[in-house]
Amino acid sequence: MADYVAPVKDMSYVLQELLDFEALTETSADLTPDLMASVFAEAGRFASDIFAPLNRIGDAQGVSLAEGKVTLPDGFKEAYGKFVENGWQGVAQPTDFGGMGLPFAVHLAVSEMWNSACTSLALCPLLTAGAIEALSAHASEGLKNRYLPRLVTGEWTATMNLTEPHAGSDLSNLRTRATPEGDHYLLKGQKVFITWGEHDMSENILHVVLAPISGAPRGIRGLSLFLVPRVLVNDDGSLGANNDVMAVSLEHKLGIHGSPTCAMSFGDKGGAVGYLIGEPGQGLECMFTLMNHARLEVGLQAVALAERSYQDAVSYARERVQGTDVESARPAAIIQHADVKRMLMQMKTQVEAMRAIAYDGAISHDLRYRSGSESERRHHEERFGLLNPVIKAWNTELVNEITSLAIQVHGGMGFIEETGVAQYYRDARITAIYEGTNGIQANDLVARKLIRDQGAALGSLLGEMFEVADSLLASKSMGGLGRSLKDAAQALDTASRLILERANSSPHFLGSVSFNFLMMMGYVCGAWYMGRAALVSSARLDEGCADPDFHRRKIIAATFYMDQVLPRYLACDVAVRSGAALGDVASDEIFG
Repeated sequence: MADYVAPVKDMSYVLQELLDFEALTETSADLTPDLMASVFAEAGRFASDIFAPLNRIGDAQGVSLAEGKVTLPDGFKEAYGKFVENGWQGVAQPTDFGGMGLPFAVHLAVSEMWNSACTSLALCPLLTAGAIEALSAHASEGLKNRYLPRLVTGEWTATMNLTEPHAGSDLSNLRTRATPEGDHYLLKGQKVFITWGEHDMSENILHVVLAPISGAPRGIRGLSLFLVPRVLVNDDGSLGANNDVMAVSLEHKLGIHGSPTCAMSFGDKGGAVGYLIGEPGQGLECMFTLMNHARLEVGLQAVALAERSYQDAVSYARERVQGTDVESARPAAIIQHADVKRMLMQMKTQVEAMRAIAYDGAISHDLRYRSGSESERRHHEERFGLLNPVIKAWNTELVNEITSLAIQVHGGMGFIEETGVAQYYRDARITAIYEGTNGIQANDLVARKLIRDQGAALGSLLGEMFEVADSLLASKSMGGLGRSLKDAAQALDTASRLILERANSSPHFLGSVSFNFLMMMGYVCGAWYMGRAALVSSARLDEGCADPDFHRRKIIAATFYMDQVLPRYLACDVAVRSGAALGDVASDEIFG
């Protein structure tokens, strides 16, 4: 297992060279390239030195539960204590509550390092960050003042409680109930799959719970959102009595063994005290602030695990001697074999495309709040809404492939736990499931985003793709890349128009085509970012940059992606055009 090294240069390249870093600096006076470099360097050291050594320990030891208390793997509590001491939870959090106030995009890049180093541990601050955003957007001033300061420092952590045993992703049939009681509510019910629902790394855990108020209309319109602290907080901010909330069991999982996934019981002794976030009946709207944050971070988590798998695969391929060099006939490290190079390049280029789309989504997440112009804020609101399901779903589909390739590069040793790559494979599998399965993401992209605005947001994105394609076509050396991107973008445009035209042709149509359309969009977006990288790095080489090898590698990666990865969109395109037929003829009986 190779030591984790944060890919700081690649991260900085994406944010500063490929994406709209200037727009971020205009909205954040404190953000400079030097400051970002300093934050990344320190975060990289922290991830490598403090979090990374715990990854294997967490996987091997796992967690346990006794009398409502969770025992964590060795070193987790101490590492999280150092995380809090160093202020990492507050990188992009409001300065009014003790945060640094840097853009969310900087936080996301730093979060990549935590997740590469130790995904199980990184899940805890990930959820806390989402709760901070939901409270900041929807909570009363009283709730903000009482709870945000210690969430922003990381002294307290937070969870998201949606799923119930009988309901899965169907939130319209929740049985947990909230009953008004003075200035608060009493909640009774059970939630499952609650990540970091119980632990001893912080003095308090704030559970963000979705539930209907007693007597509310059935269905999602009757849902409200509540803040339910594990320990009640007195008026002076000190901790009071334990609340009526408890972890009653732990899930035994395929991966992320160091992260406690709990079944939580609320109100076994009369009712768990909870405080309304937002207005009654606005629970789903408030929850989606947290959920959309989490979906972006899960897409980023996929980048992190893919990057770590790639690093280990490259390291092993350089060290493992097997077979002979086809030219010299001498013993060769496997990295010299053409098929191993193919696998490594497939991993490398997909990681670079995944990182670019995740960071781009983060910049739109920033600019939809931070831009000075209302039209710009609206543009980035639409761009974020369009990209977010693709970031979550496309990235998490690819990370399952990339971690599998890491095992393949290792050969038989990849199937052995001690090499570490089997853990990445297991840890990555959940990413395509939680925060809304990828089928749900595809439905969101097509039925809610594409159909709702009749392709306007996608049309804006495609316009930018065609501009990059034209720039590549104008280059003597990169015209082929431009043609590949232009053809792919045109196919995506045509597929979107087909969907808009046939949306009402059959009740099965959208569900049959949405996943393949999402994957098609992911591959084409990836080509767009790789094409931009080719243009940027070509310009840097022409300028006589200080690191020509770095920029040559970017152009080689872009060429490989266009030639070897992008053509997958063609299969997706065919599947979109023929997908409705399956939905129309596939009765349940064919699965007998």
